[in-house]
Amino acid sequence: MSDTLLSQTDKVGVCTLTLNRPQRHNAFDNHLIEQLRTKFDEVDQDASVRVVVLTGAGKSFSSGADLEWMRGMAGYDETANRKDAQQLADMLQTFNDLSKPKVAAVNGVAFAGAIGLIACCDIAIANRRAAFALPEVRLGLAPAVISPYVIAAIGTRQARRFFLTGERINADEAQRIGLVHQVVDEDALAEAVNRQVEFILHGGPNALKECKRLAAGLVKREDIPALIARMRVSSEGQEGMAAFFDKRKPDWIKS
Repeated sequence: MSDTLLSQTDKVGVCTLTLNRPQRHNAFDNHLIEQLRTKFDEVDQDASVRVVVLTGAGKSFSSGADLEWMRGMAGYDETANRKDAQQLADMLQTFNDLSKPKVAAVNGVAFAGAIGLIACCDIAIANRRAAFALPEVRLGLAPAVISPYVIAAIGTRQARRFFLTGERINADEAQRIGLVHQVVDEDALAEAVNRQVEFILHGGPNALKECKRLAAGLVKREDIPALIARMRVSSEGQEGMAAFFDKRKPDWIKS
């Protein structure tokens, strides 16, 4: 893995992905976008990975698009721009569809496309220094590619305001509108993330996948009784219920 994207998986299956361009505020370019898409695919296929944590190196989560990359895009024709936008769209969809639980550890500024990544996460925690913005409109653009994920996270009403104004959003406001779940002091971010990860690791791997599908509306209402029946008779469901009644940890919890 290139040093612009760091990946580390610990013994209990927590894969931490770190955007590692601190000198550029972890800004995206086409190279990093492709690295992310490839890594998300790899992580989804890796049975040893149970949870993904996404964060940024240094004092920023990500400032969005790299300015030099944007300067180059200004000279693209419509066909080249469509290809470029599709690359970002593919990366975000791959991340959004990842079957493993995802936690965003927002350690600083998160602008534009970075908000799309946060919105794709199942849980998002920010430190008090974090700041957010969707400034595309001020460049004569729109947050089009990330819009489905941002709207799903904060709702249409809030999206209308922040898409149109491009105003900066502090951490407390980001929590109020639903972009992040929790705001903590700067030195408490790692502990808060680890606490959520620990909760997740107590869930059965297949149960977590099914919970994500339910939350995403991917299970038809009429199919829900069959789903829970399958889960109850599955080896994971049987192990989980047996462990509960035996007052022991289920076999998916690693010490």
